[in-house]
Amino acid sequence: MIFEKFNGGPVGLKTIGAAMSEEEATVEEVIEPYLIQLGLLERSPRGRVATKKAYEHLGFDIKKGQEKLL
Repeated sequence: MIFEKFNGGPVGLKTIGAAMSEEEATVEEVIEPYLIQLGLLERSPRGRVATKKAYEHLGFDIKKGQEKLL
């Protein structure tokens, strides 16, 4: 979802929760730790960002400008 709707991020927790129809707490306490543990998501001061590993795992190309965030 971060790839398709938000070009890989950064994107805020409230926005992710709204896009997934999930409570912010569920995203932050259940989904996010799992993705961080797998190395697919990072938290930055500007929001959540998909990692290079996430791009590779899902077969997405890193878009111009995104490489600076990774």
